[in-house]
Amino acid sequence: MEPRLSLVTLGVSDLARARSFYEQLGFTASSASNDDVTFFDAGGVALALFSRDSLARDADVAAAGSGFSGLALAHNVRAEVEVDAVLAQAAAAGGRIVKPAQRAPWGGRSGYFADPDGHLWEVAHNPFFPFDAAGRLQLPT
Repeated sequence: MEPRLSLVTLGVSDLARARSFYEQLGFTASSASNDDVTFFDAGGVALALFSRDSLARDADVAAAGSGFSGLALAHNVRAEVEVDAVLAQAAAAGGRIVKPAQRAPWGGRSGYFADPDGHLWEVAHNPFFPFDAAGRLQLPT
């Protein structure tokens, strides 16, 4: 297998509401989107929104269940002050602040919000993970 992440698909309860939320955060829907799924370019990875029930059917698993899913998405920013700004933008768009921005033990700053369906997003500034010219995260080798 080639190590690559192509899409992250979130199962949502209300596709129109979820699409609006992410558009308010600056995502632009692709023309590949339709009434059943929305696709956003997320810097070389696609973020997809799909009905939670439809996604469960597609994977042949039960849709029931709630609580912590063991997954958090992350949005890294270029400067510490951007952490607070992105969290405020998420809250204004209808998200819920789960953990306010604070100094992280690993030397950066981070906080968490949940989208309207409860999907967790960490917003972080990590001074050890810079971006390249195309805005892609660069891990140390």
